[in-house]
Amino acid sequence: MRVLVAICALLVGCSTSTENSAADLARVVDPLIVARSYQSHVPPSYDPATPMPLVVLLHGYGVNGATQDLFFGLTETANTAGFLYAYPDGTTNSQGSGFWNATDSCCNFDDSPVDDVAYLNAVIDDMSARYNVDAKRVYFIGHSNGGFMSYRMACDAGARVAGIVVLAGAMWQDETKCPATTPVPVLHVHGDDDQVISYDGRAAGGGLPGYPSAKQSIADWATINGCGAVTDTSETLDLVTGAAVETKVARASCPAGRGAELWTITGGSHYPSFNMPTWGDKIVGWLGQFERP
Repeated sequence: MRVLVAICALLVGCSTSTENSAADLARVVDPLIVARSYQSHVPPSYDPATPMPLVVLLHGYGVNGATQDLFFGLTETANTAGFLYAYPDGTTNSQGSGFWNATDSCCNFDDSPVDDVAYLNAVIDDMSARYNVDAKRVYFIGHSNGGFMSYRMACDAGARVAGIVVLAGAMWQDETKCPATTPVPVLHVHGDDDQVISYDGRAAGGGLPGYPSAKQSIADWATINGCGAVTDTSETLDLVTGAAVETKVARASCPAGRGAELWTITGGSHYPSFNMPTWGDKIVGWLGQFERP
């Protein structure tokens, strides 16, 4: 049994605990997961008898899930806040860089046919087969290319997604490419001095597709969610080291159970030096307000 459990963990990323090993070995694993295993973490407070939220972290272009986890510090947040946690990898392109096939702006530069929406749905299914996932509380958090992909999941799989947090990503430039049929609460966080994914967006040109600004991205989701306009508040946050209350909060007035917010990091770059564990606590706390009907 121990050998089989070890093989299972190596091939498909399943749990090696005695409690879960029999279920892991008995379950039918999606071929997408067999081909692309993922890393996961179970907090000490997990009780198989009680449904628990699931957070899926999506990395930026050129890195992987483990690196993104170190940057965001969400393993520790999972332990303190109490949620199941998965941090998968995208596929690798011809330049050796990990990426998600999110939108025409970012970042499938080789025109790969990979279907990352299907793969991430398979990750949700696999975590749900292994653990008692609360289907009403499945969330995505993404940075850069992972932020674009989080928007893509809200667009294409919104019926399964209770909320997303995007750092330095963007929506589709052409919002008609987002087939959203259900509201998804969205928190967009962006530094206004981001030199990689511009806070002000990018117009199409020079053979490159454009992407909307941070303000337009969140405005699009405010509309999808049936909210009012996103307007500035007097609220501020201290998310970044070396600066005091540098983050400004803008929010839409939304029906109950929906949300659309923009947190603008004044002078913030593409890779802010976040206060830990404040960053993880704040974004996970924001998501925790929402669940699917």
